Amino acid sequence: MKRRIALAMVVLVTLGAAQTLRGKGKESKPGPLTGTWECTSHGGPQGDQPFTLYLEQQAETVTGSVSSPMGSAELSSATFKSKNLEIHIDSPDGEYLLSGKMVKKGALSGQWSHEDLKGTWEGKLQPQTPK
Repeated sequence: MKRRIALAMVVLVTLGAAQTLRGKGKESKPGPLTGTWECTSHGGPQGDQPFTLYLEQQAETVTGSVSSPMGSAELSSATFKSKNLEIHIDSPDGEYLLSGKMVKKGALSGQWSHEDLKGTWEGKLQPQTPK
């Protein structure tokens, strides 16, 4: 009886360790937004403005930062659900909201708002440089 219990314990521990090792080898594939996006906003008081989004996507969660001639900031929050992107950026001069859709692979288009200002924007995913 003790041998059967000991054997069962060894089998359970071995199976558990194998499952853990198998899971560690898997890395989730980055989402289609992951990468550097060269973008242009339209409709602001300064006219068309370039900006760059640096994005990482895992499932519906998006993280990253934005850089423009006005400065840089981390994304406060961002999601990508059913090809719809929503980005919130808190800055010293208030909150910016970017919403958009993936109109085709590697291309985003949408609207932006900041206080009472509104406009449109589009962006293109830049090719990855080899590591």
